[in-house]
Amino acid sequence: MEAALAEIERVQLQILRRISKLELSHLPQNAEPIPSSSPLTNGDASSDVEACLSNILRSNGVNDFIFKRVASDYYDWPLESRRDVLGAASVHHLCKSIVLVNTQAPSNVIDCSDRNNSKYYVVVVQYTARFNAETVKNFLYTLNNGKISKKKFNLRLAPEETSIKLTGYEHNAVTCIGMQTDIPVSALYANLYSSPLRSLSFCRKSTWGPEVILDEAIVKLDPDFFWLGGGEVDLKLGIRTSEFINFVKPFIVSCSGT
Repeated sequence: MEAALAEIERVQLQILRRISKLELSHLPQNAEPIPSSSPLTNGDASSDVEACLSNILRSNGVNDFIFKRVASDYYDWPLESRRDVLGAASVHHLCKSIVLVNTQAPSNVIDCSDRNNSKYYVVVVQYTARFNAETVKNFLYTLNNGKISKKKFNLRLAPEETSIKLTGYEHNAVTCIGMQTDIPVSALYANLYSSPLRSLSFCRKSTWGPEVILDEAIVKLDPDFFWLGGGEVDLKLGIRTSEFINFVKPFIVSCSGT
């Protein structure tokens, strides 16, 4: 049985690769993905992540963005060094996406189908800020007009394997662009999309996945251009805040402190 599933996965990956190449070949010239600032991409599955995410962004009206490759030890660097290599305006413009799970959600809340009362949320916060889960809890309580008890909201960091299944991205690579799919997903597709070639299915997706909460502090940044994960550990995405909001349509919540 395992051998049969492995063969199916292999064939599916070949099909996804062909679909990705076909879609990219039909992009108009002015919709070509923005090239990485480093020559590390070489046409393999890794470079497909950047190409497909660029495709998603451009097809949804996002034009002011850029991808940059960083060194493998990037996360060992101080924030000031990360700022410099990315050309970010300040360390406060360096952000991350974290996946939260509502551990007290009612038994019938198992996925992301209800935007206002989801099992999972992705929160984008600054590296320099301290995330406050209590503010998100209060926001969701108010969002549901107090009809759901506050005891039914308890937001905690989701286990890494859950984050990967939801978003399709590993630790330090999570971005809220081109996230995996609504859950639950079958075991076969969970395994398929968590493989290194999972990125080949990006071009067929847009805004699926957990709802996004954007910390209000990021909206107030000047200039309004911030950095977050780009789908791979060594790939970072810089994006115009207003265009990000127009595309992702996140909840904007003041959910951090210094």
